[in-house]
Amino acid sequence: MEKRWVLKKDAETETIIQLIEQLGVSRPLANILGQRKIANFDQAKTFFRPALSDLHDPFLLAGMKDAVERIHKAIAEGENILVYGDYDVDGTTAVATMFMYLTRSYPQVEFYIPDRYTEGYGISMQSIDFALDNSFSLIISLDCGTKNLTEITYAKENGIDFIVCDHHLPGAELPTAILLNPKQKNCRYPFKELSGCGVGFKLIQALNDADNQPFDVIEDLLDLVAISIGADIVSLAGENRILTYYGLQVLNSNPRPGIKKMLSLAKFNGPMTITDVVFTIAPRINAAGRIASGNNAVKLLLSDSEEEANEINLSVNSNNETRKGLDKEITQEALEMIVQDDWLLEAKSTIVFNNNWHKGVIGIVASRLIEQHYKPTIVLTEANGVAVGSGRSIKGFNLHDALEKCSSVLTHFGGHYYAAGMTLPIENIPAFKLMFNSVAEQMLSPEMLIPEIEIDTEIEFRDIFENQIGGIPKFYRVMKQLAPFGPDNMAPVFVSRGVKDTGYSSLLKDDHVKLSVRQADFPDLVLNAIAFNFGHLFNRILKEQFDVVYTIEENFWNGKSSLQLMVKDIRFPYK
Repeated sequence: MEKRWVLKKDAETETIIQLIEQLGVSRPLANILGQRKIANFDQAKTFFRPALSDLHDPFLLAGMKDAVERIHKAIAEGENILVYGDYDVDGTTAVATMFMYLTRSYPQVEFYIPDRYTEGYGISMQSIDFALDNSFSLIISLDCGTKNLTEITYAKENGIDFIVCDHHLPGAELPTAILLNPKQKNCRYPFKELSGCGVGFKLIQALNDADNQPFDVIEDLLDLVAISIGADIVSLAGENRILTYYGLQVLNSNPRPGIKKMLSLAKFNGPMTITDVVFTIAPRINAAGRIASGNNAVKLLLSDSEEEANEINLSVNSNNETRKGLDKEITQEALEMIVQDDWLLEAKSTIVFNNNWHKGVIGIVASRLIEQHYKPTIVLTEANGVAVGSGRSIKGFNLHDALEKCSSVLTHFGGHYYAAGMTLPIENIPAFKLMFNSVAEQMLSPEMLIPEIEIDTEIEFRDIFENQIGGIPKFYRVMKQLAPFGPDNMAPVFVSRGVKDTGYSSLLKDDHVKLSVRQADFPDLVLNAIAFNFGHLFNRILKEQFDVVYTIEENFWNGKSSLQLMVKDIRFPYK
């Protein structure tokens, strides 16, 4: 698929010069820092060395004082507390975090994860009835609840109070609950992009502060917060950067038994980054809720020993293998459906429906379809007699806003800018396709339908190795300190021109290419690279000079580390 290369505007020259002088970094690195609004030594120190003391006061969240008082009342009066959360990674990590914290000092706590297939997303009536039948008088919901007005009203009418910890966009009306959501109007909390687990952690922080306990009492819970932040693809700037920075330290220094066993089964070695969280840990936790039950994910995270975690982990790992098989099968079916439908090929959006598709993987399939057909995409299947869907979006298209404009044919919808879910009557699907595509036609220009690669700066290979003799270059060691990477703080993307194969590149299975490359002007500087899904260009790579866009990663193999370019795109402008 053709991609647009967009080179970012350089930082101000004065800023670049000041950073070179104050930090002793190279010009490309100073430019990257300046692009990220880091202009001097003090700002660089704050960014490179995140401090837990810079976390915001949790009581700035609207409703926090009431939430802490309600939990204290429940504990003082011996009430039963139910911790409730969504079945995805954000929800299950949030439930495990809250359950773990509360049960350290109070035993009358249970957790509840709704069934994806019989209850669906959010607060279910079935869960309220469960709470009534088992004498729970307080429910703490995590990563859901903001839009569950009917269900929470039903609970209230039956004597059950709710504390809702959520980060999804509120509607015009709020639930009859104590609502902790930084995105609600009139909330003065400075950082709006917490994950659902992050909001739950702020409640834990407030409870900990109210009990006059030091922060290190709850620091061990930050691994789960970091996992939620990575998996939910929320901003990695501001407070999330601090939470993730320290959460990764916990993951690497003292992984909890369930995570440790999970990594062992995945044959993972080496220090864990947020990328590893996204691609190794998150899919396995998610698979439990997609294929079987999110309860297994919570039990795994709560395991006290590797022996206890082993059986659950085998099940979760099996779920993940099943998920991968379904993902591949349904993606192929959906791609064939698109190719055979002239309307879909010409439309500004993709909406596909099959009543036999597995509900647990349709969100993943939507992402896969965007890789082939770069358009806002919704994949629908049938569950309990209605159509249920999961959508993914592209840059510049607010999926949540688009669904709001189609609300007249939807029963329910919710989500974010880039990801959302919805339900609707099956008979409304044709009308929904036309309405959604009409919105897409209004919101999308032809250029927006070409995937964009944003490039931080152009460099030569010698910039990577400047003043370096052996070992990992300083360039990379400094760049690495920009991590953790994610939305609002992506890994730097570089372009280098006039690149040639050294004669040692090879074609791998699954259409991947392992590259050994140099620049024509610097024949002694050789770098290894991996180009996934570029096998179709292999013969040209061997013969022609090209420009390459890439990120830089550290590759660990047999106890040794080396730099490796992760190729994002290749062009052949030279004749």
